[in-house]
Amino acid sequence: MIKKIGFIASDEKLKDIVVHLFRKEVEQGEIIIDILDPDNMKAQGKMLENRGASAIIARSGGYRHTVGTVNVPVINLKISTLDILYAIKKASKYKKDIVIVISDLEYFSYDDWKDIIHEKVIIEKFEDKDNIECIINKYKETRDKVVVVGGGIPCMYAENLGIDNVSIGASNESICDIFEHAKQLVDSLYEQNYRNEVLNMILDGVHDAVIAIDRNGKIILYNERAQELLKKSSTNVMDKNIEEVCPELTFMMDVLKSGVNQYNEIKNLPEIVITANTSVLNIDGQTHGVLCSFQDITKLQNLEKKIRYELNKKGLVAKYTFENIIANDPIMKNTVSKAIKIGLDDSTVMIYGESGTGKEMFAQSIHNISSRKKEPFVAINCAAISESLLESELFGYEEGAFTGARKGGKPGLFELAHGGTIFLDEINSMSLNLQAKLLRVLEEKEVMRIGSDYVIPLDVRIIAAANENLKGKIKNGTFRSDLFYRLSILELHIPPLRERKEDIIPLFMHYITTLSKKVCEFKLESKIEKKIMNYSWPGNVRELRNVVQRYLIFQEVDLDENEMLEDNNELDNDENLLDLKQINKYVEEKVIQMLESSGMSKNEIAKKLGISRTALWRKGKC
Repeated sequence: MIKKIGFIASDEKLKDIVVHLFRKEVEQGEIIIDILDPDNMKAQGKMLENRGASAIIARSGGYRHTVGTVNVPVINLKISTLDILYAIKKASKYKKDIVIVISDLEYFSYDDWKDIIHEKVIIEKFEDKDNIECIINKYKETRDKVVVVGGGIPCMYAENLGIDNVSIGASNESICDIFEHAKQLVDSLYEQNYRNEVLNMILDGVHDAVIAIDRNGKIILYNERAQELLKKSSTNVMDKNIEEVCPELTFMMDVLKSGVNQYNEIKNLPEIVITANTSVLNIDGQTHGVLCSFQDITKLQNLEKKIRYELNKKGLVAKYTFENIIANDPIMKNTVSKAIKIGLDDSTVMIYGESGTGKEMFAQSIHNISSRKKEPFVAINCAAISESLLESELFGYEEGAFTGARKGGKPGLFELAHGGTIFLDEINSMSLNLQAKLLRVLEEKEVMRIGSDYVIPLDVRIIAAANENLKGKIKNGTFRSDLFYRLSILELHIPPLRERKEDIIPLFMHYITTLSKKVCEFKLESKIEKKIMNYSWPGNVRELRNVVQRYLIFQEVDLDENEMLEDNNELDNDENLLDLKQINKYVEEKVIQMLESSGMSKNEIAKKLGISRTALWRKGKC
């Protein structure tokens, strides 16, 4: 019987090298060569197996799409660092930026070689064929500025778009070594007993947990990764019946009895969820047992989560702590003390405060003192975006959920905040429709993406904030009372700056220090100190920071004289005089109250009055 080795070449050049090195074996049919077909990758391995291949050698994408689809060993002709460096050297002749497109199975550390590589190098990794096409299309517009370095498929796509490309070859030595290894493996399959055959089937270096049983269900292979995932040592399970020592893996016995292989099956074990490939082991048509390789899905999910966090790091990190809050005034000290106690609890929090008082700073500080401090902190302003967009941002969506939906869908902020804290600022601006959906998230601790038919469990602490009294909105029917009581388990009221007088000068000096580019002693003039102390600060700390920035540029404190607080000894003694400014303010307040009672939002009221939202807050309604 001819022992055949199948080879899936990534391109014609690699095929020619193999033919040159093994001409006799190719002519005698001992080596069967097929060129990687991007449109038929998943079937090519099976076709080689049907042609009699006892083992298959493949590279990169060809290897990925063959593993798990055939009942013979699949050996990876790995792309080595030297292969990549040689390709980079060839690509450098183009005098362009180099884009390296390789499988995520391959390893190449640019940092280790950047001192000797003078060209700009971009590394792109793919998981499947669709990823490759998307990656290459990214450089369609800059085709004259880049050269693609990769395997057969990336180079083919690059060629079709008119992009210069260099194929990553394989050295004659590595090709000879892999074929020698394949020959030895095939020989062992025919000459050694079943246990050696099983051990050699994992010589391609998989990192999965691997367990094998014989035809009686006795465990004959149990690698280190299996010990780690199942938390059972090999000494306690080897040569014992799997149903007795690992009852959670009895699905392997089902495959043994049915003789039907199972691929990419999700299994719920007591402590982990795995994805498993379970195959019947046949030698010369006889069933000798079952081999199962599996991965911990939770590990993969955590890796995906980590990558997603890196891509969205700005919105997932709480940078402020209570140490960053300036609190010299007794009122503010009491507020911080209460916030610290709130942070040590895990209940839902409702923060009240005027615009610019530092509600998010308190929310971040509460997160950073809580048991969730090592988990993500996600913040969103509910008044900053439209209702439809806010819904998709909060809850996420599936692919095709609506026109313009991202391919593959998108996780919502609640998903990104899983395990940590989500901060919903200006929740008073949220529509009743979204309030109902938020209430369900609070009650059920689960979320459903737009366009999805399944729920995702959540473990998230919610901190909400409002710049107006929600009880008033409940009375006029613009805020749900059930949501209010769900959110208001713990409440925190942040005082406006005008009520914490002892913090005004320290805050002013703090921003002088942090915003000034000069490092020097600074003393505030008494007239300026008096001026800022007598100001009402309608924009609170945010306004004070802006005033400091202007002061550093123009060397003067520019404040609205209409917002100055009058000294008691300068008040007009004639109490019968009419104050037109007070009358106008009273009228404005009544008009705004009337519009609020009609159910209009802050944005709608500001638009109706022809003023900005900030101006609306300045009129005492924030």
